[in-house]
Amino acid sequence: MWGLVRLLLAWLGGWGCMGRLAAPARAWTGSRGSPGPVLLRNRRSWVWNQFFVIEEYAGPEPVLIGKSLDREEKAQYVLLAQAVDRASNRPLEPPSEFIIKVQDINDNPPIFPLGPYHATVPEMSNVGTSVIQVTAHDADDPSYGNSAKLVYTVLDGLPFFSVDPQTGVVRTAIPNMDRETQEEFLVVIQAKDMGGHMGGLSGSTTVTVTLSDVNDNPPKFPQSLYQFSVVETAGPGTLVGRLRAQDPDLGDNALMAYSILDGEGAEAFSISTDSQGRDGLLTVRKPLDFETRRSYSFRVEATNTLIDPAYLRRGPFKDVASVRVAVQDAPEPPAFTQAAYHLAVPENKAPGTLVGQVSAADLDSPASPIRYSILPHSDPERCFSIEPEDGTIRTVVPLDREARIWHNLTVLATELDSSAQASRVQVDIQILDENDNAPQLAEPYDTFVCDSAAPGQLIQVIRALDRDEVGNSSHVSLQGPLGPDANFTVRDNRDGSASLLLPSRPAPPRQAPYLVPIALWDWGQPALSSTATVTVSVCRCRPDGSVASCRPEAQLSPAGLSTGALLAIITCVGTLLALVVLFVALRRQKQEALMVLEEEDVRENIITYDDEGGGEEDTEAFDISALQNPRPPGPADVAQLLALRLREADDDPSVPPYDSVQVYGYEGRGSSCGSLSSLGSGSEAGGAPGPAEPLDDWGPLFRTLAELYGAKEPPAP
Repeated sequence: MWGLVRLLLAWLGGWGCMGRLAAPARAWTGSRGSPGPVLLRNRRSWVWNQFFVIEEYAGPEPVLIGKSLDREEKAQYVLLAQAVDRASNRPLEPPSEFIIKVQDINDNPPIFPLGPYHATVPEMSNVGTSVIQVTAHDADDPSYGNSAKLVYTVLDGLPFFSVDPQTGVVRTAIPNMDRETQEEFLVVIQAKDMGGHMGGLSGSTTVTVTLSDVNDNPPKFPQSLYQFSVVETAGPGTLVGRLRAQDPDLGDNALMAYSILDGEGAEAFSISTDSQGRDGLLTVRKPLDFETRRSYSFRVEATNTLIDPAYLRRGPFKDVASVRVAVQDAPEPPAFTQAAYHLAVPENKAPGTLVGQVSAADLDSPASPIRYSILPHSDPERCFSIEPEDGTIRTVVPLDREARIWHNLTVLATELDSSAQASRVQVDIQILDENDNAPQLAEPYDTFVCDSAAPGQLIQVIRALDRDEVGNSSHVSLQGPLGPDANFTVRDNRDGSASLLLPSRPAPPRQAPYLVPIALWDWGQPALSSTATVTVSVCRCRPDGSVASCRPEAQLSPAGLSTGALLAIITCVGTLLALVVLFVALRRQKQEALMVLEEEDVRENIITYDDEGGGEEDTEAFDISALQNPRPPGPADVAQLLALRLREADDDPSVPPYDSVQVYGYEGRGSSCGSLSSLGSGSEAGGAPGPAEPLDDWGPLFRTLAELYGAKEPPAP
């Protein structure tokens, strides 16, 4: 069996195996039959040596391993070997492990797993600016020889870029690379193993380098003069034209701002940048007038909004161009001499009073006639008129300032030869005040005073009201009855009010209230006056000052009304009902009598009233010149003065008695029969009636009157 093992080992050794089987050791202890050296046998074992196989071997003799080996697929193999008995196939010893390593050769070129590459670098970068790093991989064994030692070189892209041979970092090789000249570069990088020596394998990749933009170019107008035109009727904000300064930069580096340098252009026009930040928009700033100015010339400047300090040496980053704008003529409506008119006229003036004048002209043809009119909606009451030819405004009716202070008119001016050309203007007319309103009490005053009040006690503050304008006739004086017999005292406060006081001699209580006459007058030109009364009741008051009763005979019982009071109330109510029934019966009987004698019913009515004066409208009934002196030389009794004036009026037959008779002021005027009233008959001498014409001669209108009152003549014999 050992012979077979030796043959196998020899065969393996011949084919380059890496081990051999060690021979057993022997030890003898003695000769046969006697003690001697003992023979010791050691167990056989493998002695391993390295075993190398060349990869991709293609020699003339076959390799028992079975196939060509690739180190890049598997660098080593681990084998198990064991000696077995060929006859019994029993293992002679435990299995043993041995390793077969594949020796590397340079059979793999470098590759770039991340290629192709793309990189960006700012234009105008300095030499040596890093662009990108490329990395190649070689599958060969870096620990054996130079099969995996790589060297980088630039195949295409010189002289713009370079690459570090060891690290693969790509850098700029020349300064001032301009994006506007060339924006993109294609660089080819090669990696070669064997340290770059001949015989080495190589691989390549591409790097696309893009130059990013920087603001290295100032704006530039393509032309030095721009000409535009705009019609004179173009309103503010109207676009006149566009200007663009060229800037080859991109993005924010090409944004521009425009401005007008000359003053005359900045007043009439404005320029702004569009939403893209590239164009300048020239617009109208204020209204234009062809007749005033027909053209504008100014300069416009374009400036980069973002300037990089690193490139200031390439500036200045702005440019200037000239602009000329021609104003074109257009048909225009008439233009008023003023934007708005403010006129004034006094109140109460007669119709036709001159208020003022408006004027407009046709700017295109100043000699063209203009027609003026007032828009009806601005003067609905037709208070004013305007001359169509010259724009003169006059009143149509008397105006009252107290009714309306301002009148706001809209005047229309129209060209006669072109009705479509019209313009409007606001005319504000103020009505000036005149003293045409007599002062009066601010409200009706009905007050009371306690019968226990002390002399000099304030009863009521009386206020006056003058509707005329403040500063003209608003200062009003008030005066009451004077003299020792006056029941009340009126003290003028000289502020348009007066104090009603209890005099030193209190007014005696009575059932009827006191009527205190008050005279009011203003200080306008002319001065106006009026009279009024204040009602004062003398009442019984409780200790707290509240009114208990204003009738001396009225007594309030705490327990309610007495039987006598109830009977009195019932009697009064019954009397009133009887009077009402009697009045209704008499009225019905009177109406029936009138229906029978309808054609013969002739009545003359005399209306009386108890007013003590003519009121606000009665400004000429009495002479109050004595009352207009704020400081009269001596005390006077108003009641006596009024009584004197009343007697004078009664004795004057030419003055009608306004306070007692309803006057028919035009009765009988223009008739040959004169007045039919008997009121003036007492003024004739002796009271005898004068001769009168026969009523039959007055005509058919007086036929009924002649039948009733005319003397019937006897029939002729």
